[in-house]
Amino acid sequence: MTIRHSQRAGIVQFGTGRFLLAHVDALVSESLAAGESQDRILVVQSSNRDEGKRKARLLAARRHYPVRIRGYRNAQRIDTEQSVTSVADCLIAAEQWPALERHMVESARIVVSNTGDTGYTIGDDSSLAEIPWSFPGKLTKLLRARFDAGGDGLTLLPCELIEHNARRLKALVFELARRDGAGKANTDAFLDWLETRCVWVDTLVDRIVSSALEPLGAVAEPYALWAIARQPGMAIPCRHADVEIVEDLAPRAMCKLHILNLAHSFLVHHWQRGGFDRLQFVREAMATPALLESLQQVFDDEVLPALATQRLPMGQLIAYRDATLERFANPFLDHRLVDIAQNHHTKLERRLRPVVEMARQYGLATPSLDAALAEPAWL
Repeated sequence: MTIRHSQRAGIVQFGTGRFLLAHVDALVSESLAAGESQDRILVVQSSNRDEGKRKARLLAARRHYPVRIRGYRNAQRIDTEQSVTSVADCLIAAEQWPALERHMVESARIVVSNTGDTGYTIGDDSSLAEIPWSFPGKLTKLLRARFDAGGDGLTLLPCELIEHNARRLKALVFELARRDGAGKANTDAFLDWLETRCVWVDTLVDRIVSSALEPLGAVAEPYALWAIARQPGMAIPCRHADVEIVEDLAPRAMCKLHILNLAHSFLVHHWQRGGFDRLQFVREAMATPALLESLQQVFDDEVLPALATQRLPMGQLIAYRDATLERFANPFLDHRLVDIAQNHHTKLERRLRPVVEMARQYGLATPSLDAALAEPAWL
């Protein structure tokens, strides 16, 4: 099998979910259309889900799909449909492994992934299997094939919502490479190739992709961020205003976790306890004065002052707060409060607790955050 546009499909993407379709693939498509990049994307369907395979076959047949961009950005109303044309082809790993391996060996420059909450699980998987079942197992086997063929290293840009995602993925690949290569020739050389020739790059992605379109496509907000931590020798997937090459991801990660994510969980706390059962969506909560005012107050009196103690410029914090409020009020997106409420207590601890601890170190009061953290875990 020959990959269509293989000479230009320098990006190999593991994952067919609507987030990647409406974020990474959409940004690359815009960059291609603007003449700012050349690499198209070979999408790989790597799970055993029937729905994923159905989507992969449709994507392979069409290679383009719509993304509806709806909402506000910088106070400008946006309601448009984008045709995403960055996909060169789509392979199902379980059915088309030889073609995937050949492309990884001959044509790939960059690997992108977003494989869900369990994507970094390896269990008893082995890269020596005919087709490993885990994403790290598949990646290790493919990288070994490229190494054995004398190929150069790749840039790996995982987009899973995991802190230090590239560092975590690299550790798993190294674990599999060592375990599966024990006692075999060239294992040390392969490990050195992984370390010195491949570039493992942490990234941070952010865009609300609220729903899928049938049979293929997605609905997304105008806001998008793909922050990539600069590494020597890395390949850049595309040039786009929403793709930021940064020296340090920490400030952006802190804002996302402790402003945007915190705000989601804080809203859910008041929604659950305040008799707002009639509300279904975040946009409805933002149109409810009691909920909006409590969120604005906790931002101004507690969250932003605490974050400013971490040397984050107040102007940057205010801009991110304003963008968050604008995104939450998006009248077009059906972002369900009940979905945000899943694993609520765990989210409160991760999103709110560190802000309270920052504030305590500087003698700042956080009564509203304290109240949210004090709610019973069973709620």
